[in-house]
Order: sequence, then structure tokens, then C-alpha cells
Amino acid sequence: MSDRPFKVLGIQQVAIGGPDKEKMKKLWIDSLGLTITGNFKSERENVDEDIAAIGSGPLKVEVDLMQPVDPDKKPAVHNTPLNHIGLWVDDLPAAVEWLSANGVRFAPGGIRKGAAGFDITFLHPKGNDESPISGEGVLIELVQAPPEVIEAFAKLAA
Repeated sequence: MSDRPFKVLGIQQVAIGGPDKEKMKKLWIDSLGLTITGNFKSERENVDEDIAAIGSGPLKVEVDLMQPVDPDKKPAVHNTPLNHIGLWVDDLPAAVEWLSANGVRFAPGGIRKGAAGFDITFLHPKGNDESPISGEGVLIELVQAPPEVIEAFAKLAA
């Protein structure tokens, strides 16, 4: 493979799905002490989620507690319980172009605004003949890191 024109900086989020996010909040909010920092609901993406946070500042990690708007529709955000992992990248368009050219399969939808307001796209959990490289059963979200996150990770690497 050619030289990669982007960097994966760190974990941006872990998304956990279930039939009832109130049950998940008993663990993540009440027991573990995370703080709810936002909410997102989308009929199109069939998700009703509470966004919680571990840590603060540019290195905080989101824990998204998700339930389906309609449990009988797709995408089924409650199956599997670890719905997806989000990774900060420093150049999302370059990442998509390079990964696509190197056989990585992306889920439909392209680059778009995500629940937290950052540009995102998803790597498909299953490969196909045209694009055989995938998350091998795990949905992976690539998230465009804002400048302060890129800078914070650069300082850690120095």
C-alpha cells in the first residue's frame, strides 16, 4: 500500500446500542458517573441517543447510548450491543479517498455531519468482491478531528 495521507489520532467514541437507553444510563451515568453532554435523534438513521463523556477537552471520549426510534426498522442500532467505534482522523476526505482506492468498503451515506457536529463516514462491517477490506463484523466510524484535537494529539506525540 502507498503512503497513507492521513493519521488515526485516537478514539473519538464508543457507541453502545440497546432496546432501552434508560437501562444503559443506570450503568454509564448513575453508576460510572459519566455526564450527558448532548442528545441526538434521527428518524432517517433510526436512532435516539444520549451522548455521554469520559474526560474533557479535546481528548474526551464520547460514549453514545443508543436505542432505535423504531425497533422493527433498519438500521438496527440496538443489534449488536457494541454498535460501532469512532476514530478521530486528521484528514477525513484524504482518508476516504485513500482507503477506497486500497480496497476498503464504506457504508452508504458518504461524508456527512454526525450527531456531535463533526463530519463522519462509516467503514462497512462486511467486505465484498469490489472492496474486500472491512471492519470484519464491526462498524467503524471515521470522524474528522477539529484543529484542537489534532493539536492535542500532536503534543502527546512530541
